[in-house]
Amino acid sequence: MAVSSREIDLFERFRPRLEAIAYRLLGSAGDAEDAVQDTFLRWQAARREHIEVPEAWLTKALTNVCLNQLTSARARRETYVGQWLPEPVLAGDRMLGPAETAEQRESVSIAVLTLMERLSPNERAVYVLREAFGYSHAEIAVLLDLSEANCQQVYHRAKQHVATDRAHVRADAAAARKIVEEFLAATLSGDVEPLLKLLTDDAVSIADGGGHVPARTTPLIGALGIARLLRKFVKPEVFGRFITGDSYAMHAAEVNGGPAVLVAVDDRIVSVISLEVDGDHIAGLLIQANPEKLARFNESWAAEERGEPLARDW
Repeated sequence: MAVSSREIDLFERFRPRLEAIAYRLLGSAGDAEDAVQDTFLRWQAARREHIEVPEAWLTKALTNVCLNQLTSARARRETYVGQWLPEPVLAGDRMLGPAETAEQRESVSIAVLTLMERLSPNERAVYVLREAFGYSHAEIAVLLDLSEANCQQVYHRAKQHVATDRAHVRADAAAARKIVEEFLAATLSGDVEPLLKLLTDDAVSIADGGGHVPARTTPLIGALGIARLLRKFVKPEVFGRFITGDSYAMHAAEVNGGPAVLVAVDDRIVSVISLEVDGDHIAGLLIQANPEKLARFNESWAAEERGEPLARDW
């Protein structure tokens, strides 16, 4: 069915919200864009004159598309090379969606998106719609074809799963920037001791290379092991073996609402290190180095007005 300009405008008005929901559900900006486009095709084919509440109809259609993608994605994860981490997005990207509340900001953090991989598709959908977008259980029940009581049970279970591994204290912007600077200084100091003071004893490092670049295939747990690996990796003779280029730089940035270190080679981001902050310490390093998951990030970075790097050609 032909879509009028008014109906296209109506869809475009809801697009940012649909993208933000899809990104939280799928952990991939590229997949989120595909899901929203698929939703538009469904909107185009629908009997739109019978749709009383377009936002509810579109949210339901999008959620169904995402649930189908999540089911197939779980199968793909079984053959994924190494550790899987979500696709990071730079501050200002509309994929991040609303960020007025602590729950909204938390729901899009790299750490929580990673934890949500443990949830079933229905658990993830209920958690995202309730926690990040404030839908009532009655509304979610209609969207997912569940009873309201069942929806409440699913949400409680999902929140428990996420909260179990989520006891860290979020730093404000100034504190986060300070920790990034301390982290870089410690990493480039030539000694493991500054890193040991900065990392929690049970810190965890997870790296996603997607089989395209070298990365540990299992998480690294413990401050000493992480400190030794970081110290070894930043040595020029080691770093140059994995990543070649004429110029290297490290920048501080806000990624998915949290502090991050960006590793740039010839002004192209090759790694995003998201820092999970616990007070004035670092409890986790989530390292995205899969180039397939950094394409959109680099587009955003190229358009960004950035200051001087914190480190250059170390």
